[in-house]
Amino acid sequence: MGPEDLAQVLRHLPKNVDDPNLLVGLETADDAGVYKINEETALVQTLDFFTPIVDDPYMFGQIGAANALSDVYAMGGKPITVMNIVAFPINTLNSSILADILAGASDKVRESGAILVGGHSIDDEEPKFGLSVTGTIHPDRIRSNAAAKPGDKLILTKPIGVGILTTAIKNGSIDDDSLQEVMQVMATLNKTAAETMENYNVNACTDVTGFGLLGHTLEIAKGSGVGITITNDAVPVLSRAREYAEQDIIPGGTKKNLKWLAGDVDYADDISELDRLVLCDAVTSGGLLISVPAEEADALQNDLLAKGVQSAIIGETTGDNAGRIQVI
Repeated sequence: MGPEDLAQVLRHLPKNVDDPNLLVGLETADDAGVYKINEETALVQTLDFFTPIVDDPYMFGQIGAANALSDVYAMGGKPITVMNIVAFPINTLNSSILADILAGASDKVRESGAILVGGHSIDDEEPKFGLSVTGTIHPDRIRSNAAAKPGDKLILTKPIGVGILTTAIKNGSIDDDSLQEVMQVMATLNKTAAETMENYNVNACTDVTGFGLLGHTLEIAKGSGVGITITNDAVPVLSRAREYAEQDIIPGGTKKNLKWLAGDVDYADDISELDRLVLCDAVTSGGLLISVPAEEADALQNDLLAKGVQSAIIGETTGDNAGRIQVI
């Protein structure tokens, strides 16, 4: 389901009562909801869960937690409490598997500085796991995905190609080095990146997940009323993602992303079909996409690199072609 399909579903929901304390709600395609408590504090709320994408249950728990926590980081918030969401076939799978999933998530939550306060579980034929996360943020420091300014630079804090490699995991064709690489990327919190950008005048931010790099870039373009240019060669990609894509190891979600983005993206003639698929690859627990004034971009990028965050300046926003992307 792409953003346009999601919008068609959400439009059937009743509109929120006019409440000045609701700072970010359903009206935008932001990563989390934000509700103002007082002049100093607003709550950031999000929820995410999915089926296993790796065989190691402990690692699956870590990835599930990192993925859910990421939405709070993308808003510029600090996670404070989490609740587990569990669906598990307790009669057909050993309970030790569930214990390992929860242990992985617990360790990642502890790393974030948040605390586990509860959760809910159901008996289900297919395992599913994730978190409901609550964070806090100053009402004046919200990092929406709809506030980029013309002339900003875009910084991406994790490589893409995750969906391609997790598909290789599912069909048993992934090599061990690639497996370790993609698991490490997915399990890495966006905490350091979020804390680092607090010291800069970031205009907009989102995290890159299921709609792919270009899908989430388009949300910034449309929400902010800017055009965006992405430099293909500058985008960091997991080591063997293109190699696996050449073997048609590509998730269905990635192909759908490419299709629904077709009317909103202009590609240079030398951008191959394979590169277009990689740019649209459906990501799990991806990095932050940060829109920052050009004069601060190099300083932020150097700061991120110095703190061990895999990041790159991959493009810029423009005052032309509002709501569209150009890939060069």
